[in-house]
Amino acid sequence: MKHQFLLCFLLLLGHTYGQDIPSSLSLQEAVDYALENNRQSKNAAREIDAAKQQKWETTATGLPQLDAKINYQNFLKQQISVVPAEFFGGNPGEFAQVIFGTKQNATATATLNQLLFDGSYLVGLQSAKVFLEISENAKVKTDLEVRKAVINAYGNVLISEESVSILEKNIVVVDQNLNEITKIYENGLEEQESVEQLQITLSNLKSNLTNVLRLRSIAYQMLNITLGIEFNATVKLTDDLETLAIRNISLNTLDIENNVETTIDYKIAANDTKSKELLLKLEKSKALPSLSAFINGGYNSFSDDFVFLDNNNRWFGFSTVGVNLNVPIFSSGKRRASTQRAKINLEKSKDDLTETEQRLNLQIETAKSNYRFAVEDYTNKKQNLALAERIENKNQTKFFEGVGSSFELRQAQTQLYSAQQSLLQTMLDVINAKAELETITNKISAN
Repeated sequence: MKHQFLLCFLLLLGHTYGQDIPSSLSLQEAVDYALENNRQSKNAAREIDAAKQQKWETTATGLPQLDAKINYQNFLKQQISVVPAEFFGGNPGEFAQVIFGTKQNATATATLNQLLFDGSYLVGLQSAKVFLEISENAKVKTDLEVRKAVINAYGNVLISEESVSILEKNIVVVDQNLNEITKIYENGLEEQESVEQLQITLSNLKSNLTNVLRLRSIAYQMLNITLGIEFNATVKLTDDLETLAIRNISLNTLDIENNVETTIDYKIAANDTKSKELLLKLEKSKALPSLSAFINGGYNSFSDDFVFLDNNNRWFGFSTVGVNLNVPIFSSGKRRASTQRAKINLEKSKDDLTETEQRLNLQIETAKSNYRFAVEDYTNKKQNLALAERIENKNQTKFFEGVGSSFELRQAQTQLYSAQQSLLQTMLDVINAKAELETITNKISAN
């Protein structure tokens, strides 16, 4: 009974502290959930926390440092020294063996150190701040990439769901047509080729459906990984592909000014340049003197026996105060070489920043062009689908009226199926192109 109670308690505890997986998600809800639970996002947040701790670690280096030390020694074999015997009334020229000190001793010391001046420490404080900025920018970059990945994964699930639905409807229509034409053929009013053409069409549709069903499972699993939930969890998506495509059609987005300095990639490159500047300052600071002060105090005790914990044992106090001044004088050119290397790396970083600026301008223009084309292509493919549906209906009517061939019907059906898939893909392209533009520019528009 006790074991059953313990098992129930552990199961309840695991359920209480387990991950709360949502049963349904809109696209925006999926993005919000991923930003909290995606493993890359969580690790990026941990990097910020680590950077904050490192910043304080660097700051604390210049604050008072207090250390305590206890030392105990027991000479298993004490060292023997020799002195002239005549010191103790002996004969001149002879030596007497003596032992200085006691067999055991103990020392307790406390030391307070304070850094007064160190150029490297001042640069370190600035570097810690920059490192925190780098971590924060890396978190923004990660979140942008996670958002884009969720949008892409969410769209892939929707397109697979739409593909399954369309293929199942097409299979029903072709299967009905096949049954009708088979009966006509059995009555001797139609050629066998007409039946075979529809059989080919039906077989291809069923094969495509089987493949899309497999891809749908993979798409759901990819979305789960992107969200940061269990691999095979079941999540229902509440948005549909066409609604999302229409919601993401906003050509006002193309009017965004190409201000690359607001992009996260430029900020990261600027952080790198700033860090290289600080590394140069660090190398230069190594030529400056450093000054620190200390004060310590403690107690010594000596005895041939271990009596250091006795109340009546005698302890002898001592105390010291002082300063340490370290002045670099000559390093055989080592400091100069380090400084020159830091200068070279800084110049490289400046060129990288300029290169990043130019590349971002090109990427933004490319993303705008791709987005504009995706919107235009969506409109075009929607019109093409309407035409393909009319052509297929017309050829189906002509075929069953005996004035059209099975080959023409199959061509019209193939054209319709291609138009259906093309429209689905352009819907996804609109969504993804918008997400790509927003990721590059770091400007998320409200849909």
